[in-house]
Amino acid sequence: MEEIILDNIDISKIFLLTFLSFILAMAWTPFLTDILYKFRLYKNIRASSTPVFTSLHQEKEKTPTLGGVLVWGTVLIITLILNLSRSQTWLPLFALVTTGILGLVDDLLNIKGIGPEGGGLRARHKLIWLIMIAALGAWWFYYKLDWNIIHIPGWGDLQIGLWYIPLFIFVIVACANAVNITDGLDGLAGGLLALAFLAFGGIAFVEGKIGLAGFCGSISGALLAFLWFNIYPARFFMGDTGSLALGATLGVVAMLTNSVLALPIIALVFVVETLSVILQVFWRKVFKRKLFLSAPLHHHFQAMGWPETKVTMRFWIIGAVMAVFGFVVAIIGRG
Repeated sequence: MEEIILDNIDISKIFLLTFLSFILAMAWTPFLTDILYKFRLYKNIRASSTPVFTSLHQEKEKTPTLGGVLVWGTVLIITLILNLSRSQTWLPLFALVTTGILGLVDDLLNIKGIGPEGGGLRARHKLIWLIMIAALGAWWFYYKLDWNIIHIPGWGDLQIGLWYIPLFIFVIVACANAVNITDGLDGLAGGLLALAFLAFGGIAFVEGKIGLAGFCGSISGALLAFLWFNIYPARFFMGDTGSLALGATLGVVAMLTNSVLALPIIALVFVVETLSVILQVFWRKVFKRKLFLSAPLHHHFQAMGWPETKVTMRFWIIGAVMAVFGFVVAIIGRG
């Protein structure tokens, strides 16, 4: 009976954090929107973009960006006040805020046209900063938490020693870039991220990590509020400040739940989108022609004539199915 009561309290806490995050994000969205439009913080369509991409997205040029601040700003407030835990929420919150600030700088430089190719940080500089943030997290996991194992579903835990550090760095950098690549249609990345964080929140709950489950719920709640204004036609975009922050944090949560092998399943759409870009570059260099009409993959379907909303919702469906499947795979053999 006592265990049931404790479970109910834990579940109530998670839902409360999710609900409060949603309400807070909805409450201060008008203030944020007013700032974005007042100061003309518009998305800058780079002149170097492909003709197909430009033709599909030219009408979005006067839509503000920086909407990701709504998500990580809300989660920061909720977590600091109601859910701060050194062992469960400090690290993902650190990743969320630091990469959010990195993306914010990149977005502002892009808006002002400061930097190469129309504005923004150079890709290699952004990558270096991401690696540095990820390396700091890897150091904390390995040396402070003494963590060097990965869970193989259905088999058990495997100790990998120092290999944990490069694995951690790769996961965080890859996740950040994958979400950044996928963030190209109204509501696409936001919806997929909400599903992924719900899945990892469920995994954290099964593992008894209530603080982390609540943190994932906070992100999902803020993302639902963001989606209210980001679905087609979007009032504002997530920007790098959202995509980099949420992608990196997704990777950290996967490591904290020891579910890194389930991550490519839960985040399958992000993986496929990234692979489509890699294949497009490879095809052009080797075969001197394009494999897809446009990359990432969502632009290919747009170029085929699919309405933007159809691409987004079908990718959401795939994301929902894979989130459930990945959740089941992640908890196999947990005991």
